[in-house]
Amino acid sequence: MDEMLNSPDYLNYLESFLTESRKVKFLEVLQSRTNHFTVAIEDVYQMHNTSAVMRSCDVFGLQELHVVEQKYGKKIDAQIAMGAQKWVDVYQYQSNQSCLKALKNKGYQIVATTPHSDSCLLADFDISVKSAFFFGTERDGLSDEIMNQADCFLKIPMVGFTESLNISVAAAIILQHLTDRLRKSSIEWKLTEDEIIKKRMDWAKKSIKSIDDIEKRWKEMTVK
Repeated sequence: MDEMLNSPDYLNYLESFLTESRKVKFLEVLQSRTNHFTVAIEDVYQMHNTSAVMRSCDVFGLQELHVVEQKYGKKIDAQIAMGAQKWVDVYQYQSNQSCLKALKNKGYQIVATTPHSDSCLLADFDISVKSAFFFGTERDGLSDEIMNQADCFLKIPMVGFTESLNISVAAAIILQHLTDRLRKSSIEWKLTEDEIIKKRMDWAKKSIKSIDDIEKRWKEMTVK
């Protein structure tokens, strides 16, 4: 049965329930999506900040967001995310170590965003390396656990009295700058064909209100 729901025929069947404009929009957006960069958020107490970062991931084309909820277990604020939770894949972890392990297994270098004195400036960051950007709270920053296991550090140049930015603002600045550079480069940053097909399937399912009935109908048609 699982094979039935993962076939190209089933994808075509699902997309027959979508408008032509929505199908075109999906393909257009997926052409700008990337897993070359991803974002991880560590224990951000104000959930609207996590939701706003998710929105930035969608806006700037990052397909995945990783959220560590070691201290605070909260739901994504749908109003702030403004629907981004439908289009961005959110992975939740109960510990820093499980998040770090998962990202390293996917081939990401761990980048701690911080005003640390040894940090790399945003303009000098090497975009060719597959990277996961970790963000902490404005007040406390990232934990020692993350800082000690980071492969490198990244900071936004600041010339005022204030030494830090709100997490959602910092994430937006970094993502806009680095994804713009990435798209102008010769780096292979786009999703693979298999990844695109999987997201088309996922987004089609999320766009159809009666998906359970349609799935049942497809199974019945396929069995016959």
